[in-house]
Amino acid sequence: MRAVVKIGTSTLTYANGCVNIRRIESLCKIVSDLMNAGHEMILVSSGAIGMGVGKLRLGARPKDIAGKQACAAVGQCELMYTYDKLFAEYNHTVAQLLLTAPDLACDDRRGKFENTMMRLLELGVLPIINENDTVATEEIEFGDNDTLAAKIAVSVKADLLVLLSDIDGLYSTDPHKDKNARLIPEVKEITNDILALAGAAGTALGTGGMQTKLRAAQIATAAGCDMIITNGEYPERLYDAIDGNGVGTKFYAK
Repeated sequence: MRAVVKIGTSTLTYANGCVNIRRIESLCKIVSDLMNAGHEMILVSSGAIGMGVGKLRLGARPKDIAGKQACAAVGQCELMYTYDKLFAEYNHTVAQLLLTAPDLACDDRRGKFENTMMRLLELGVLPIINENDTVATEEIEFGDNDTLAAKIAVSVKADLLVLLSDIDGLYSTDPHKDKNARLIPEVKEITNDILALAGAAGTALGTGGMQTKLRAAQIATAAGCDMIITNGEYPERLYDAIDGNGVGTKFYAK
């Protein structure tokens, strides 16, 4: 299977921006194990700004764009250093790719990106992709890497897209406000009723919410790629996602 896994800021860091070492070590071990089993894995990783906040000891995410981009520049180094070190322990080589929205919108750039990705996968390398926050403001202002991950999954013809978030999946109501909220295990069709379930959520260090995840589901499923939303607090759920066992909320490809 070829799978794209999107990792949110809340999965990688504590609320203060410092690295959640236990979580990221577990994640890297499991992804390495899945690669050892023969699966082609691609990571789309948020966390650069959050890690920059921790590295610079700012205590909180800056409110201005320049401050966020400065945090991203510092945090991206920390992010890739961490990935490189941990995956090397399991004999896997990583590659960094930083993209902006125009890179996938332009046919020529997208073609070059796809060629590079195919060659990296042929070489057994783990591509780790993030939006280039130091030069692009779209993600900082409007969303997160969910949509980027979906577009990448489509571009590389992935079988599955997994969004690791701070929530177990899509709920019937907001689980933070309603103790009777019900997890929706499967979505066969993304209707207006499903879209209406999205809330404008997001953590203090991240920027995403259910709206961006449902937008990602629309993009991925329309192109024939299944998508799963599950809680990144439990990286071992990636095994269930890859094996086709019920976990989180699964959106079925059209």
